[in-house]
Amino acid sequence: MIISASRRTDIPAFYSDWFFKRIEEGYVLVRNPFNFHQVSKVSLKKDAVDGIVFWTKNPEKMIPKLHLIEDYAYYFLFTLNPYDKRIERNVPEKSHIIEVFKKLSSKIGKERVIWRYDPIILIPEFDIEYHVKSFKEIMSELYGYTSKCIISFVTFYPKMRKNLEKIGAYEINKEQKLEITYRFYEIAKEHSIKLETCAEELDLSSYGVEHARCIDPDLIAELSGKKLNVGKDKNQRKLCGCAESVDVGAYDTCLHGCIYCYANSNISSIKENVKQYDVNSPLLCSKLAENDVIKERGIKSYAISQTSIFDK
Repeated sequence: MIISASRRTDIPAFYSDWFFKRIEEGYVLVRNPFNFHQVSKVSLKKDAVDGIVFWTKNPEKMIPKLHLIEDYAYYFLFTLNPYDKRIERNVPEKSHIIEVFKKLSSKIGKERVIWRYDPIILIPEFDIEYHVKSFKEIMSELYGYTSKCIISFVTFYPKMRKNLEKIGAYEINKEQKLEITYRFYEIAKEHSIKLETCAEELDLSSYGVEHARCIDPDLIAELSGKKLNVGKDKNQRKLCGCAESVDVGAYDTCLHGCIYCYANSNISSIKENVKQYDVNSPLLCSKLAENDVIKERGIKSYAISQTSIFDK
């Protein structure tokens, strides 16, 4: 089983103590986002978990305690964008986040810290030239601290459209996507960093850019020393290349306040959920109710070879 932590919220930034407590106790409870009273009990024991993928904009608080998961294969998808407080309201200053990125990479290795420049949003102030300039500047800072960058273009989901249009964001056409990707690729190539796209319909292989698998079984196999037999995640978008995983996060709990976020619906829901945060609770920002139905997930390891690099 691969654990995704998490597409639904930023666990490293806000709930790392809770996650480490779940590791210690060997399980986590996760609500079905489409059926509130359906709760899954997911094992976090080493023999059930093939790998953990962390999604974050700021893992600073997590770094000092990474020794608590040293027996697990894991890596970080680290989002670092060039936006100001209009778009990423509560994300710390970029100069600080760049230093956090370097600190994390220095601790666990550049192959385990993948840079996400995501999503690419075009507004009058943040046009193509702005993005190319910013990408080059950040790339020069991260040179030697990552081996891969994943990019994606903003999707105007219904609940995000109003916020995006307020700042003058507009749909990015095919020609603009091709120009941005090609220019990014040239910069990435200069720095020996692989560039991939996330859930993008355009075939950019002629530009040297492949489709990404953010939940990457090959990388997890490399880190763990275990060959995995795992298929594509059928619960994600059709264009998503990710392997099957179990997400242990909860929607409407991220405090970054990014206006492009699909995981938050409104600030009032976030505030109410965060009030329920309890580091000792098996549920994230939620409490069990009498009519909750808990079912144990029947998911075991995908490993077909048990020779781990941690045993060598």
